[in-house]
Parts: sequence; C-alpha cells; structure tokens
Amino acid sequence: MTMPRVEVITSVERRRRWSREEKERLVAASFEPDVTVSEVARSAGIHVSQLFRWRKDLCDRVDAGSSQLVPVEIAPAVALPAVEAPAPSASPGRRRRKSGIIEIELGGGRCVRVDRDVDVEALRRVLDALGSR
Repeated sequence: MTMPRVEVITSVERRRRWSREEKERLVAASFEPDVTVSEVARSAGIHVSQLFRWRKDLCDRVDAGSSQLVPVEIAPAVALPAVEAPAPSASPGRRRRKSGIIEIELGGGRCVRVDRDVDVEALRRVLDALGSR
C-alpha cells in the first residue's frame, strides 16, 4: 500500500501560494478529455471550487482579448410576403413605425435575422452562444 503525499508547511503563512504556471497546468489538465475537475483538484490537494475559480479567471482573460471586429455590409431590403395589417388602434395620433430586419452573417453559412425591435440582451446571448461554436 502506498502512502499519500503529505506537504508540510513550515512557514508562518498557512496558505499555499500557487504560481501562475501551476494554475495554468492544473486548469489545462481539467480540460483534458475523460478527466473530471474533481479528480484534478483532488490530485492537487485543492477544493473543486478553487479549480473552477482558476478556470474562470484564466479563461476570461483569454476570451477578453480575443474579441475581433468583423466586416459589416449594408444590403438592400428584402421583399417579405404581404401580411394582413392589424386593426387600427384606438389612438389615431400614433404613427405606425416602419418595419426593419437586421441580418447578421456569422460565417460558415450561418445567418441570424432579427426584427429591429429585438431585445438587445437576448440577441447578445444568442450571438455569444453561436460564436462559441
């Protein structure tokens, strides 16, 4: 039977300091296929939540710097099939807004079309999800 590794801390400080290289090595190991985060954390002698925190911190730094500008092309409006107009509203003073469609080409043959009244936060979440694929 093998004895588990024991680390004796002899300094006044009670916490272990992890170098950036050690954190990056453990985070990279946690992304390996067929390996669970809890296995990597257990082997390093840290709590799983600490490893998840390191993953979040290190991966957020990488993602923040990788944002890019993409070309935008304004194309002529596409004719849409005619739809029956809704019944006139009770207030005749209100003007009807013009409809508009925004088409976003994501590359690889993927395209998103939204109405001009789209919820910006919802659109941002959809584009983030599609961009990570």
